[in-house]
Amino acid sequence: MQRIANYSRILIATALVSVVAGTATADIRDFFRKVGTGYQRNNAWPDPFNEIDAMQVVAPFEAMKRNGWRLNNTLGNELFRGGDGALLASGNQKIHWIATQAPAHRREIFVLRGRSDEETQKRVTSVQQTLAGYTRNGATPPVMVTDRSPSSSSGAYATQINRMYLQDLPAPKLPSTSAAGTAAATQ
Repeated sequence: MQRIANYSRILIATALVSVVAGTATADIRDFFRKVGTGYQRNNAWPDPFNEIDAMQVVAPFEAMKRNGWRLNNTLGNELFRGGDGALLASGNQKIHWIATQAPAHRREIFVLRGRSDEETQKRVTSVQQTLAGYTRNGATPPVMVTDRSPSSSSGAYATQINRMYLQDLPAPKLPSTSAAGTAAATQ
């Protein structure tokens, strides 16, 4: 009887050890797999993160470029005739440049909102009619309405600034000594 009790105890202990050993083996394998992964990550650092950092650094500049192109491709009030929303010659030239010369992914036309919805619609219609007259490779640039006005000034003001700059320039003159330290040809 004693012998059967010992055998049953041994059998129960063997069953418990086999169950515990199976899960312990899985835990040990998982542990060493995680250690190996951590080792490889540490050796590769910082390479996996460089591209993400570079994209985050460039993102604000991409937004600035997008906004700059948007303002550049905006047709302001000065490019439309007052009242009926017809394009002036300068507006036609700007549309032609956007539709044919601007980079393909930047070919979008923004029309500044008019004083009324009717005027805005006339402006958009005028731009679309002008675009229909051009032959180009690729799709027709989309026409969108915007509230952001591009900065501009009158031609008279720009001319005045340019003339003031030219008047303030010093007269050109050669240096009195040469690079070798001797008297130059100006004497």
